[in-house]
Amino acid sequence: MALYLLYESASGFSLFHAQGIDEIGHNTDAVRESIMDLNRFGKVVTLTAFQPFSSAPDALKQCNSISENMLTDELRNFLELNLPKVKEGKKAKFSLGVYEAKLGSQILEITGIPCQSSDFVLEILRGIRLHFERFIKALKQSDLEKAQLGLAHSYSRAKVKFNVNRIDNMVIQAIFLIDTLDKDINLFSMRIREWYSWHFPELAKIINDNYLYAKVVKLIKDKSSLKEDSVSELADAIGDEDKAKEIFVAASQSMGQELSVVDLMNVQLFAQKVMDLSEFRKELYEYLVTKMKDIAPNLASLIGEMVGARLISHAGSLTNLAKCPASTLQILGAEKALFRALKTRGNTPKYGLIFHSSFIGRASARNKGRLARYLANKCSIASRIDCFSDTNSNIFGEKLREQVEERLDFYDKGVAPRKNADVMKAAIDDMLNKKTEDLEDAEGMNDLSEKSAKVAEKKSKKKNKKETRGEEDVQVQEAMNLADGVVSGEPESQKKKKKKDEKRKRGADEAVTLNGVADGQVELEQNGTAKKKTKKKGGEKEEANEHTPEAKSEKKKKKKKKVDEE
Repeated sequence: MALYLLYESASGFSLFHAQGIDEIGHNTDAVRESIMDLNRFGKVVTLTAFQPFSSAPDALKQCNSISENMLTDELRNFLELNLPKVKEGKKAKFSLGVYEAKLGSQILEITGIPCQSSDFVLEILRGIRLHFERFIKALKQSDLEKAQLGLAHSYSRAKVKFNVNRIDNMVIQAIFLIDTLDKDINLFSMRIREWYSWHFPELAKIINDNYLYAKVVKLIKDKSSLKEDSVSELADAIGDEDKAKEIFVAASQSMGQELSVVDLMNVQLFAQKVMDLSEFRKELYEYLVTKMKDIAPNLASLIGEMVGARLISHAGSLTNLAKCPASTLQILGAEKALFRALKTRGNTPKYGLIFHSSFIGRASARNKGRLARYLANKCSIASRIDCFSDTNSNIFGEKLREQVEERLDFYDKGVAPRKNADVMKAAIDDMLNKKTEDLEDAEGMNDLSEKSAKVAEKKSKKKNKKETRGEEDVQVQEAMNLADGVVSGEPESQKKKKKKDEKRKRGADEAVTLNGVADGQVELEQNGTAKKKTKKKGGEKEEANEHTPEAKSEKKKKKKKKVDEE
């Protein structure tokens, strides 16, 4: 049976044909000895086909696919073109040797080409890699090294960029820093209490909060300088007027010793540092909340941002947490207790990090273990939805939280909870409704933007038309004025005088015509008909219409006579 070998290099795909296998035999030791001698190895293995990569992105694409044991279209076409064709219903008279057995099974499933990956095949491929540049004469050693270096850099950069485990790295670092800050702030607050208690020991009993204690220390400074006017400032800082008055009374009766100016200044500086750390911790918590809403919204809405971040941090990543079964998630953080119980054959722990959830605290001592198992089950579902879902939504987390609430009511009051199928169906319906609403809002915004764009275009067109028309009218008027000036050849002052004379003549003519109409009023004849008198002046006729009441009454009488005669 003929043996072909697939070798993937940084420059392209190559196919080799192994001959004389019967002489060497399927002995790996004999193959190792023949690899070092190129003359002997060149007689056994010959190059059949070589297909270089078209570009660096193409090389990266093929490298990613092969590393994930996936058969690409380019590799499939290369193999089908250069390997002997297998007739339907008959066995292949050759086999293909590959590095990865999983890639070979993928090739066999898609193309039907039989593949093998054994120590014998790997040794031959090792020899091909050793003498690869000598099989292809056009390929130099420097070219192969450049291709390998460039592909290695791009492959590593792409893996770091698209690694899903790195997305939640910010949450892991933030929760670690919050835990560290909590320890440091508590330690520093205890130190400042001890330090300032030498001067004002009664203050530690009045104020329990560490941040407020540091704030008051910075405000009071020396207790002897505290007066009644500063009580209002203390009340504003603490938020409680009664405590401010109590501090004032305690300062006046304090048994503490006096401190020097330098000591008080150092205490104030240290108090300011504690306050800054506390404020930074608040900002970091807000940052963690926003990141958890982006990365794991369902887990955050189910169990809270802090507990969810601690679970992700302890598991290593959101993907690792999603892969954990519910029984493992239940005891995350209690590994020491678990192994101690297994070693001593005692009772195993019921909960780990999820003990900090409010649900466990609300459950009775009898039902804490059962609720922890149920909560771990829901957390496992929420983490898998967050990790593998395409849409970023917290609808499933809210529904799972409702289920846990119903389970609490079931343990306490016996109220039957809803089934999982009904709850998941309701969550899917809510998500679909939300998607449709978002699409409708987006379409509405697009329609509004299109309408506004059309209105703006129409307005701009109208403005342009008006401007062009105005410019054309101005140009025509200027041309007419220029033509009149050229024909007449008169100056502008004489033109203005002529225009004024023409206006005066028009006014005189209108006055004459009005007087003529008044003089030539219509005279009534005996038959009652109205005559229209015309005056001829300068070859023009002017008619005066009769609208007097007498003429109207005569017309009515005439109509009545005609009707009577008929």
